[in-house]
Amino acid sequence: MINSMLNALNFENTKIAFSAKSNKELRKAELLFTLLSKAWITNLAKTITNLLLSAGFPIVPLLKYTVFEQFCGGETIKDCESTIEEMYKKGQVHSILDYSVEGKQSEEFYDQALKTMLNICEYASSVREVPFLVFKPTGMGRMEIYEKISNNFLLEGPDKLEWERIKNRINSICLSIAKTDSLKIMIDAEESWMQKAIDELIQEMMLKYNKNRAVVFNTVQMYRHDRLSYLKDIYSFGKTNRIRVGIKIVRGAYMEKERERAAQIGYVSPICRDKNSTDINFNEGLSFCLNRLEVFDIFAGSHNEESCKLFSEDLEVKGINKGDNRIWFGQLYGMSDHISFNLARSGYNSAKYVPFGPIKEVIPYLFRRAEENTSVESQTSRELFYIRKEIQRRKNGRT
Repeated sequence: MINSMLNALNFENTKIAFSAKSNKELRKAELLFTLLSKAWITNLAKTITNLLLSAGFPIVPLLKYTVFEQFCGGETIKDCESTIEEMYKKGQVHSILDYSVEGKQSEEFYDQALKTMLNICEYASSVREVPFLVFKPTGMGRMEIYEKISNNFLLEGPDKLEWERIKNRINSICLSIAKTDSLKIMIDAEESWMQKAIDELIQEMMLKYNKNRAVVFNTVQMYRHDRLSYLKDIYSFGKTNRIRVGIKIVRGAYMEKERERAAQIGYVSPICRDKNSTDINFNEGLSFCLNRLEVFDIFAGSHNEESCKLFSEDLEVKGINKGDNRIWFGQLYGMSDHISFNLARSGYNSAKYVPFGPIKEVIPYLFRRAEENTSVESQTSRELFYIRKEIQRRKNGRT
């Protein structure tokens, strides 16, 4: 049974992987990933971009037609529509709209971010290609407030009022999602020193809105060695309260920052000792949730081929339908098309995170994607391997 499934799930099929990409788009992607493979070019580009932007130089068009087009769907929801439609039409790959503007800390910014999220919800509620939305908790309030709550500070005065506004914003989003027929909301994880407050707030939202279906999803970063224990706790929480628990399982995004802070302050790092330990933790987390589908809905966020194959094998062994709506796979737009599109073609629920926002305001997100592809050498090499393979296939005129 497993062998027949593995024959069907083939990440090497580049015709399927790049079915939504034109020859021109593939050549641009090849050039971009070639540049990203050189760390010194990425670092220099980041420095020069910041200098030119601060000096008022008109470099937005250059950014738009390079990294922005590769990793973002557009500046507005309207801009993203063609990408959303094309990925679904050509590959049955769904989209997760991600308003990726960040870095501002003001009540005006947070209120505007809420308004944008509610607009996205209104749009997505009638678009079958968009099953999920996502937001960062620090896009709805100051990280210092989350940190104080996580450290059991008793908030008073302005801080207390600020925390109430944060909770109200997040509740407004969850309520809006819950009123739709099937839309779901994933709430991103943040750094460990503020995550406790986020976990507790999300559990409040789950109690309100996950009674009949998994509306609210928490994100669990499995590079933290304590997160398997958290999954066990939230399973008990869900079972006791008779609610669905939505969980997005990822490896994690703040490893260097986490280790540096732990070393500076002098506490034990929450991060697994090495990549292998993280991989084991990630796979065990998925397996734990898959064995408890009476409570969990699962979103497996991974660019790791082996983890995706292992998880799909686990589904096959347990006799779980590939298209079971409780189980999703996801990757970032502009990366790992060979995983996303081949999963979808094989019948699995597959989705891409599609970031959007004004170019100048999503630059921090773009730099992170560039740095990620530079620091994880195998990621860039893999992207280039599949892109070049497809370019060659098309040159040879293969069907």
